[in-house]
Amino acid sequence: MTALRVVPEPGAEVDLAGAEKAAGEFLTALGVTVDDATPGRMARAYHELFTPREFDLTTFPNDEGYDELVLARSIPVRSVCEHHLLPFTGIAHVGYLPSERILGLSKLARIVEYFACRPQVQERLTKQVADWLAEQLQPKGVGVVIEAEHSCMTQRGVRALGATTVTSTMLGALREDPRSRQEFFSLTQGGAGQ
Repeated sequence: MTALRVVPEPGAEVDLAGAEKAAGEFLTALGVTVDDATPGRMARAYHELFTPREFDLTTFPNDEGYDELVLARSIPVRSVCEHHLLPFTGIAHVGYLPSERILGLSKLARIVEYFACRPQVQERLTKQVADWLAEQLQPKGVGVVIEAEHSCMTQRGVRALGATTVTSTMLGALREDPRSRQEFFSLTQGGAGQ
């Protein structure tokens, strides 16, 4: 077993008092009257949204030589659009074709959460998850599909309620081999038990 500690990216120090003050000024500037506790709750909520949890990326030797697709379907995704700071939510399907190592299954969800915790665009999020898995695990192939509904599209602007966006990234054999690619897409749509 090998474990790699995955921690939040280093960045600017968090100033919750400054965020609370700014949140109060922001709401006041928009003519929104709130109670005294709201700016603090707002600042803490965004801090929580933007802070991924640490985890160990646990991998194991592929001693049995497993060479079929490993897929975690319907992993919950929640992030914040970097353009409007409004939430987008949905599901991710993450799979890989093992090589020398296999991954603890819960880590597929942890990796999605890790990259979704910063203001994002869905296209980048999809690619970051796939690229990171390819780099860390060095599998024969990686596939990531994310389906999400964006509040910036459903609650404002065009107000296209129910519209979802689907993005995908395929690497290695899942990009190059049509049969492997088809298997991945079939299984992401619930094809395993059909």
